[in-house]
Amino acid sequence: MTTTAEATSTEKTGARTAEAAGVITGARERIDALDDRIIGLVQERMAVSAVIQQERIASGGRRVNLSREMEILGHYRDALGKPGTALAMTLLELCRGRI
Repeated sequence: MTTTAEATSTEKTGARTAEAAGVITGARERIDALDDRIIGLVQERMAVSAVIQQERIASGGRRVNLSREMEILGHYRDALGKPGTALAMTLLELCRGRI
């Protein structure tokens, strides 16, 4: 016989058994923790990028260095495939023009 808590847990996870629901719940908690770390790293990257942009502009350069951006796009594509390029584009967009 399943309890109300088990039924709610399986409904929430899409699992068919309480055991699978437990595994899924634990894995989701891990994903949430990883997402928090990723967000923190993106915020750190944004801050470092702002320093670079400030120095480049202060020295008479342009805000964006397109050749460097192409290197970053290639790095992500090589590591993660085509979706890596989209991820890199999003990161670059987040990090541009914050000064």
